[in-house]
Amino acid sequence: MSAVATTHDDDHPPPGPAEAAAPAFDDLFVQRWAATVRLALLLVDDEASAEDVAQEAFTGLLRQWHQLADPSRAQSYLHRAVVNGARSVLRRRRTARAWTPPHAAPGPSAEELALLDDERRQVIAAVAALPQRQREVVVLRYWSQLDEAATAEAMGITRGTVKSTAHKALAALHRQLGETPPPTGSTR
Repeated sequence: MSAVATTHDDDHPPPGPAEAAAPAFDDLFVQRWAATVRLALLLVDDEASAEDVAQEAFTGLLRQWHQLADPSRAQSYLHRAVVNGARSVLRRRRTARAWTPPHAAPGPSAEELALLDDERRQVIAAVAALPQRQREVVVLRYWSQLDEAATAEAMGITRGTVKSTAHKALAALHRQLGETPPPTGSTR
């Protein structure tokens, strides 16, 4: 019976879980970074915070990569981490605003206004005016094109709650945009 002994010098330690996950994780990062930042941006409405939320989601995923039983579920992990991270950012903002008077944020630049057509600005404003949970459901279901089950998993709620919240959110959007809502049962 022989034992194989491997030695590593201090300059080259054995690879850890993060290094072992590197190729698959790198591919996921390259494929999903921009979409993850956009998702976070729609939830927190601030590019710097959105990038922070996305970075934390990917960092958490890399830390837990070796415990991920099914790597194909990594996107679900990212969605949930982004939603939770966005909630934390918004909670911190509310807390900070409670202690200091809010300041008027500068309006969009002329370039930003020129890029967005009027209808798109109206829709973005209407979505931004929705309550947090309704906004999260709309962004995950219709912008990120997640099905009800994936949306429910990302938010930590039931599919029935996703359905009812989506119905209420779409009705509110139709009212805000001055449109006639579609007949009941025609939501995705």
